[in-house]
Order: sequence, then C-alpha cells, then structure tokens
Amino acid sequence: MTAQGLRDGVIAGLAVTMVVACILWNLEAPTRLGVAVLTQQYMALQLGLALTIAYLNFDWRGNEKPGMGWIDGALALTAFGVLMYAAWDFVWLLKEQAYRPWQITLVGSVVVVAVMEGVRRRAGWMLFSIVGVFLIYALFADKVPGRLIGKELSPERLVQYVGFDPNAVFSTPLAVGTIIVLLFVFFGKLLFAAGGGAFFTDLAMAATGRSRGGSAKISVVGSALFGSISGSAVSNVVTTGVVTIPLMQRGGYTKRDAGAIEAVASTGGQLTPPIMGAAAFLMAEFLDISYFTVAGAALLPAALYYFSVFLQVDLIAGRDRIAPTEVDGLTVRQVLREGWHFVLPFGVLLGALFWWRMDPADSALLSALVIVLVSFLRSYRGQRLSLHTLWRTFVETGTGMVDLILVVAAAGFVIGVLNITGLGFALTLVLVDAVGANVVLLLGISALICIVLGMGMPTSGVYVLLAALVAPSLVEAGIDQIAAHLFILYFGMMSMITPPVALAAFAAATITRDDPLGTGLAAMRVGWAAFILPFVFVATPEILMTGHWAAIALNLCLAVIGIGAVTAGIVGFWGARLSALLRLGFVGLGVVTLPLGFLPGAAAWHIPAALAVAVLAGVLLIRARETNEHKKTEPGRTMT
Repeated sequence: MTAQGLRDGVIAGLAVTMVVACILWNLEAPTRLGVAVLTQQYMALQLGLALTIAYLNFDWRGNEKPGMGWIDGALALTAFGVLMYAAWDFVWLLKEQAYRPWQITLVGSVVVVAVMEGVRRRAGWMLFSIVGVFLIYALFADKVPGRLIGKELSPERLVQYVGFDPNAVFSTPLAVGTIIVLLFVFFGKLLFAAGGGAFFTDLAMAATGRSRGGSAKISVVGSALFGSISGSAVSNVVTTGVVTIPLMQRGGYTKRDAGAIEAVASTGGQLTPPIMGAAAFLMAEFLDISYFTVAGAALLPAALYYFSVFLQVDLIAGRDRIAPTEVDGLTVRQVLREGWHFVLPFGVLLGALFWWRMDPADSALLSALVIVLVSFLRSYRGQRLSLHTLWRTFVETGTGMVDLILVVAAAGFVIGVLNITGLGFALTLVLVDAVGANVVLLLGISALICIVLGMGMPTSGVYVLLAALVAPSLVEAGIDQIAAHLFILYFGMMSMITPPVALAAFAAATITRDDPLGTGLAAMRVGWAAFILPFVFVATPEILMTGHWAAIALNLCLAVIGIGAVTAGIVGFWGARLSALLRLGFVGLGVVTLPLGFLPGAAAWHIPAALAVAVLAGVLLIRARETNEHKKTEPGRTMT
C-alpha cells in the first residue's frame, strides 16, 4: 500500500468512527453498558478526530492535498494524542481544574493552536481574525480603557479556560454540532446517496416546469427542499445549481438572473423548517425552548421569503416572455410512483419531531434507519443504496463535518472570552446605550454587524457567533428572544448573497461563468425581501405565529400584499410592462402595507395601502387582459 493509500484509509477510518461514535452516543450505548461517560469526553473525542482529519487531508492553503508532509503529520498526531488523552482522563482533569495542573495547560494550548490553524485553513482569514481579536483582547482586557475593560488574564489561564472549560470550547455549540447536526448531515447524505437529489429535482420539475418561468421555479422548489437539509448554502448551489442553472439559461433567463435566483433559493433553505441547516436545534438549546417552538416561529417568514422569490421569477418570465420548460411528459404522479419511498423518511422525521415530540437527534437517527431500509429495497432511476455507497456515506459525513466542528469550536473560544472577561455584558451595555431608545437604529446596526461577521461561514457557525455577540443586545432592548435570534440568523445568512463576500452568489457565478460581483448584486435584488422580513417579524411578532389567530392572519395578508407589490415594482411587470411611475407607486404602496409597527403612525396606513394595492393591481390586470384579447399589445409595450 502506498503512503497516500494509507493516509486515505486512515482518514476514512477516522471519519467512519466519528459517525459511529455519534450513533452509539445517541443510542446511549455507554449508559446501557454501565459506563459513565461525560458529554465533554465525547466532544473531546469528536474534536480530536476532526482535527486529525483536517491536518491529514488539507494543506496550509486549505486545499485537499495528495500526500502528507511531516509538519502536518506531526500536528495531526499531536492533536489526536492530546484530545484522546483529554477524552480518557476528562473527569480527573475537571476535578483538578481549580488547581490548574500542567496537563490542562497542555490540553488547552494544543486545542487553541490546532483549532485556530484549522479554522484558518478551512474557514478562511475572516473567522480566524475575528476569533483572534477576541483572544488578543482577553490577554489585554485589563488595559482596555472605558467600559470594555475586563479582568486580568495570563496566557496560561486563558488557554486553560477557552481550550478546556465546559463553558468555552466544550460547550453548547460543539455539543449540538457533534450530537445533533452530525446526524442530520448523515440523514441528508443517505438521502442523496439513495437518489433523493434526483427525486427532488424531478418532483420540482413535474410540479412547476409547465408553468410560466418553470425552469426558475424548479430551482426555487428544488433548492428549498434540498437546502433545508444540506446545512450549507454553497453546497446547495453547487449540488442543485449544476442542473437548474443551465435549465434556466436554456429557458430564457439571463445567466446573471439564473445565478442570482439559484443563490437566493439555496440560501433560503437554511431558513426553512424543519431543519433550517441545523440552526433550529442550536437556537432551541440557546433559548432553552422546544424545537417545535423554533420551527413554528420560522415557518411564516420562510414562506414569505419563498413567496417573494417565486413571484419574482414568475414576473420576470412574464416580462421577458420566457416560455414553460419542456419536462418530457414528467408528471407529479409518475415521480411519486417511482420515488414514493423517499416520502417515508420525511414523514417519519416530521412525525417524530412534531407528533411524538422526540429529541431531534433521535428523530434524525430513526429517519436515517428508514432511508437505509427502504433504499436497499427500492431504487429510483437505477440509483439505490448498496454496502459500498453506505460506506462512502459514512466517510463523506465524517469528512464533511470537519469544517463545522472547527467553526463551532472556535465559536466556543469567543463564548469563553465573553464569559471570563465579562465582555459579553459590556458589549450589550455599550451597544444599547449608543443607540438609546431607537430600536430601528439598533436593528440597523445589528443587521450590518451580522452581515459582516457572517461572511464566509456555514449556517451553524454564523448563528453561534452572532447569538453570543449580537442577540443579547437586541434582547436587552426589549425585543422578543425568538425574534432577536431569528433576526441575527437571517442577516447572518444574507452575507451569502451580499458582496463583497457573497459565497453563494460567487459559487453560482462559477457555474454561469458570469461576473461574481454582478451576480451578487443581482442576488440582492432577487432576495430583497430577506433584508426587510427580519424587521417585519421583530415589529410584528404575529408573523412568528404568536398571538391571536385573527391578528396572525391579518398581518400575514398585509405582508403578502406588501411583498407582492414591492416585487412587482422591482421587476417592472404586472400583466404588462410598468412605467416608471407605476413601478414607484407599487414600491411605495407595498412598503407602507408591510406591517412595520414600530414606525410612527404606520399602523393606520397598512390597510388603506393594502386596499390601494389591490385596486391598482386589479385594474392593471383587467387592462392587460383586455389589451391581449383585442390583440393590441406590441412587444415591449409599456403600461402607463
């Protein structure tokens, strides 16, 4: 066996061990065997495996490498040995923590150095710099002037705390990542290894392909289905985009619009229940509420997000005369007849989460078992699970989790610094005092911070970092907890389509071979609603399904009408092309219709504006229909 073959075998073995360990942990195997194992011991094992894979598989630039150098080999071996020791002897280390033995200093130092270098390689300089600033602050916190002053810390005490303490690296983010998120990634990998990706695409094509702009609607529906599971907007783009983007271009969409639509649709999957890119489970843990509550609150905002995108691609198709897509006789009944078995694991997942109220990890494990059973028995278009593909799924799940584990571990460093220095309370106080009673200004500043800090990070990492840094300020200002945490999640994810680091848009641009910056700006236009929706549900908690059903229904209707009007104005089409004056009228009336209750006197204008939109839209549709009936419409004719 060659050195590279040996290395690949070791990586595969470590990756499979990660998944098997997670399954055994969720089956409570240690308890059933009469062995007491702390959660931190399990997390140390998983972190050690992830770090070892990272240094064996990726070079100093963060790219996969064909071989293994001595330096990376030594780093991998050191990280593995120290973390395995920590996992084995964690109980004793925890008991002796107050006496600060050298063993904890060793563990903390290796963890901090190995995780930071791993983050630099895999997550990039942005996250590395952010976490680095917090670590440097902790060393000099006692010398910082003003209200951000913190307690004095020696380097030894700092690495002991952030690299070992259960309130730092081995805290909630790493626990959720290695216990819950890993299983949902495994669930998604199994689903697509069994042909679920083709099934989703075919289902979206059969359901929407024959309508106006069907090629783009296929992208929206397919990306929503896949994106909720994938946990990564970029992964969603490169997986579904290779099919949907060429389809949109052949259908008549410009390559810039095709890339933007795919990027926005893929990003929205991270905001869509039931899985929300695993952020829902982290949110439930942070807020100490049920997952059911989080998913219920996120449902209507996600529906409004996709309503906006769906309507926009339909209006673009009408404006540019884009014909329906040829779907070769594919029907929903035919797709379901061939792939009905994919409905079973989703039914089990939803039933376990919402009906039986099982833990998310147990729900994912049960659903994964159902996929394995049905996919060994049935195929979809010749694709089914086999022992080989099952093994590859284990390997891909483990290696695919490495980046996320590194990110949440680094986020644990930030949480540790906030805790030990008192910076968390100071940041909240400074931000709230800076804006005073102006909630809109606080939300605006917070949105900007979220977009900047979220650049280039996966969904779970974005949420963990922002939940520690930004959310407390919003809650302190009197904003509802769930609304505040969904607000930071939305704007953190908007970094995926907001230049200069719009990773989802840039990934789409590589497929379309278009200008990345232009695709990013087009994605902001297509996804405009995502930038206003967080303000809507903060101002109007009924959008999060809290309050009386009549109030929920009224505000949902206002939001639908407002979003529809603004979208029509942005596209410039409603039955026919709109003049500049009508476009401005649609946008203005739509903004006034949106239930932004914290704007002075706005509530009195919502319903009149909604009625005005309905009348205007109705009149224009009647005019357009009459014009079409009398054959008076000319290509490019503008409605005035």
